[in-house]
Amino acid sequence: MARILVIDDDDAVRLTIRRVLERAGHAVEMAVNGLDGLRLFKKAPHDLVITDLYMPEKEGIETILELRDERPDLLILAVSGGILGDKSGPLTDAELFGASATLAKPFTPDELQSTVARLLDSASD
Repeated sequence: MARILVIDDDDAVRLTIRRVLERAGHAVEMAVNGLDGLRLFKKAPHDLVITDLYMPEKEGIETILELRDERPDLLILAVSGGILGDKSGPLTDAELFGASATLAKPFTPDELQSTVARLLDSASD
């Protein structure tokens, strides 16, 4: 079981991610934007942070950079429904700025679970 922080301004996406991950046995906290997410992250340790890239208050790239400053070894999964298939797209940018992995929206529960499992397994190696 991992402690996972989900940062996404879309209520439906945030709740769906929570439901999928809790069914897999993980403890999940949720935040509506990067500011809220960073506040929660500083309160308690998390094994993985899943963050959207486009949010009000503090967007995903800024959030990833601040999380990396706080804990360089943190697992970060960036998710986005932005422009895909472009080598300079938002998910590629997220990887360049420190995301451990990326996942394009919309994704299936199986894609989410397998990506999270792969990341958590890589940390235990």
